[in-house]
Amino acid sequence: MKIRADFSKQETVFPNDYAWVASPMPGVERMMLDRIGGEVARATSIVRYAPNSAFSPHTHDGGEEFLVLEGVFSDEHGDYGKGTYVRNPIGTRHTPRVGPEGATIFVKLHQFDKRDTHRVVMDTNKTPWLAGLVDGLSVMPLHDFRSEQVALVRWAPNTVFLPHTHDGGEEILVLEGTFHDESGSYPAGSWIRNPHTSRHTPHTGADGALIYVKTGHLAPISQPVPASGLP
Repeated sequence: MKIRADFSKQETVFPNDYAWVASPMPGVERMMLDRIGGEVARATSIVRYAPNSAFSPHTHDGGEEFLVLEGVFSDEHGDYGKGTYVRNPIGTRHTPRVGPEGATIFVKLHQFDKRDTHRVVMDTNKTPWLAGLVDGLSVMPLHDFRSEQVALVRWAPNTVFLPHTHDGGEEILVLEGTFHDESGSYPAGSWIRNPHTSRHTPHTGADGALIYVKTGHLAPISQPVPASGLP
């Protein structure tokens, strides 16, 4: 299976585009954002767990990264409420489950560098924000390894960032508000993937925005990218 599998192309999925696909486990559905492979795949998805549903025990041979968007997601290692960011490195194993309120997570599978072995569990509700590169931006770094950087970025209303090029590409999930650039407007729930060497001038309007953003992970293997700062 291939879904938005050409990483040299810009891709956008809006909330109105969501098409939920049943997983092998009852009560667990996926909105597939990009995917290469079958049930075991290099995948980026939004996964929705119905109340009191569970997934079978499994090992993450390529690693797992997720952000809890709604509810409380749990496994035998802990409970992860809305806003919790988790990285489970290659070889980790767990049995996901949810309680009576269900949960929705944004998850990326089989996308770890094998040298990246650090497990991360971060409650972003309790983590301090740092000043961004321009007035109106606040940044919460979540993880970095070599060229890959992951963060939450909060945009105050009517903030404009400088025109810039993304060596290594950029991936965004809009969590709150509306994010804009010269190519369009992206309300909460929108997913954007901008390829290696893409360029844009992002900004916000009156409602501001909160985004998850990952940079530096989409360069061709033959073109390693030096680490660079987030906004």
